[in-house]
Amino acid sequence: MKILKKLFIGSLFLVSASGFSQSFFKNLQEHLYFGVKAGANYSDFTNADFDTEGLTGFHAGALVGYKFNDHFAVQEEFLYSTQGAKIKGGTMDGEDIKLSYVTVPILLKYKTDFGLYFEAGPQIGILVDEDFTSLGISSDTKFAEKIDGGAAAGIGYQFQNGLGIGARYYHSFTDVTKIKTAGINSDFQNNTTQVSLFYIF
Repeated sequence: MKILKKLFIGSLFLVSASGFSQSFFKNLQEHLYFGVKAGANYSDFTNADFDTEGLTGFHAGALVGYKFNDHFAVQEEFLYSTQGAKIKGGTMDGEDIKLSYVTVPILLKYKTDFGLYFEAGPQIGILVDEDFTSLGISSDTKFAEKIDGGAAAGIGYQFQNGLGIGARYYHSFTDVTKIKTAGINSDFQNNTTQVSLFYIF
């Protein structure tokens, strides 16, 4: 009798756990979404004590989000992004500082009933490539800091079929470099404006 009771309780536990598991994953599936995006960058430096001009570049990658309801969501992106600036004036006039990052913004999004959305949140960038050899710095020297962190905010529109367009501004709170070199201070930051096309599956 005790064995039958234990088997019955065990069966109830398994059925209950299975039902909870199916319900949990179904609920998660209903709220999760995935997508791809790509677009153009226009980047420059902030607080530099030398004249700069913006550089055009690009970004591309994937995104994943979680919808709390029809209006609010949190979205994380994994993008390859080219940034930097062109130096103006002096002996290095016209020289480029090109920096490439893998950026990971984590944004809170609010979407209206008619598709317009607003977004804001922190972003971290991991340096993957740099081109500064024309500045007269040894190629063995690491010019840019490995980590770049700041905040991003944007606005856009998403159609009902998942296609969308967005514009975003990113401002770094960390210095681009710690290196002291002639004509370049070390307390300037990245800033980037992005225009994107995306598709959410």
